[in-house]
Amino acid sequence: MAIDKKDREILRLLQDDASVPLADLANAVSLTPTPCWRRIQKLQADGVIEKQVALCNATKLNLGLTTFVTIRTSQHNEQWMKSFVDGATAIPEIVEIYRLSGDADYLLKIVVPDISRYDSVYKRLIRSVDLLDVSSAFAMETIKCTTALPLDYA
Repeated sequence: MAIDKKDREILRLLQDDASVPLADLANAVSLTPTPCWRRIQKLQADGVIEKQVALCNATKLNLGLTTFVTIRTSQHNEQWMKSFVDGATAIPEIVEIYRLSGDADYLLKIVVPDISRYDSVYKRLIRSVDLLDVSSAFAMETIKCTTALPLDYA
């Protein structure tokens, strides 16, 4: 699948604001609306555009504490992994989960109002599966936070 300069510009603009009207988007990339719409449809069909969402302000939703949690396990089997994934994905405050290489096995991003709510999430997590080590780091300040992916590699 080839992504050209116009596709990258469409993606850049949509990553900035997916609610931009089609006519404005087409104008910004020097296309008429129909070819611009066709390009968007193709990017969606090809899975480049997975979905469109509303990004909410965590602080305004009383989610002022972001915690990054590294997890180590002594079990590396499919049954344990399924139990962990099922348990962790069922906790809505866990918004990102990554399986890692290196010293830690998993990295979680958790958003909650405060430490006591984090403790509640922690307790739900450790009830779901046996863990060797859980280490938490609390974000003091957000320096950069974006959902926009770099497009120079497409």
